[in-house]
Amino acid sequence: MNHELLLGWWDTAARDLPWRRHDCTAWGVLVSEIMLQQTPVSRVEPIWHEWLARWPVPSAMAASSQGEVLRMWGKLGYPRRAMRLHEAATAIARDHGDVVPSDIETLESLPGIGSYTARAVATFAYGQKCAVVDTNVRRVVARAVHGAGDAGPPSTKRDLRDVEAILPEDQEDAAVFSAALMELGALICTAKNQKCADCPLFAECAWQLAGRPAYAGPEKKVQKFAGTDRQVRGRLLDVLRGAPGPVPKIQLDIVWNDITQREKCLVSLLDDGLVEQTRDGLFALPGEH
Repeated sequence: MNHELLLGWWDTAARDLPWRRHDCTAWGVLVSEIMLQQTPVSRVEPIWHEWLARWPVPSAMAASSQGEVLRMWGKLGYPRRAMRLHEAATAIARDHGDVVPSDIETLESLPGIGSYTARAVATFAYGQKCAVVDTNVRRVVARAVHGAGDAGPPSTKRDLRDVEAILPEDQEDAAVFSAALMELGALICTAKNQKCADCPLFAECAWQLAGRPAYAGPEKKVQKFAGTDRQVRGRLLDVLRGAPGPVPKIQLDIVWNDITQREKCLVSLLDDGLVEQTRDGLFALPGEH
């Protein structure tokens, strides 16, 4: 892959996102990476600003209750991410002098921080040379390198090996290249309605050279939301986020007509620690009773 083409494109086409700016701390990058998991940039950016204004360092978040963090999370979805981030902030404040670690192994030892997030923070916050692989990167590599219509099922070892093989030798270039790969997949080499005419790799893209064959791999499952447990859990949490304190169960019962599904979702929220029940039978966000 021609590094110069992609790096040159990045210089002129990359979005000006706050967590990419030179004055953004590693903590800001970590918060962005957690928020951006399965959530578009347009929804994340305003809430990211609110979080960094309220919790500019991990210790500030660690001093807040889990309920406060869940309340600030709002409707970003998958609220367990907020709980994991609170746990990570607590560990960073306690064990790492309030500074997000820079090496992958230590990052992976933090609560709720997996391989992808650790590699993303090491690369985007600290400029290290390591493969960072998300859905967008996998799609770009599948097309530009392998000539496939899209990426097949993920394979951590294979995917990391594929990206490591195309990283520039220079460490600083490699970190920027990783961001550029991701941006190319997000803006140009998208799953549908690709903008191939605007792609800096158009002339050397293996998929283009092969005649743009259709994706022939296993069918991909489309995640639904309406009527799912995710929707029910979200509505239950909305009630608690909008309340000044613990609420009686009757306020939760009115959010969903299917009693069986509603009760199952409430139990799952209690099991996940996202909701707590008081001694007198009321329900609240964790730490808010």
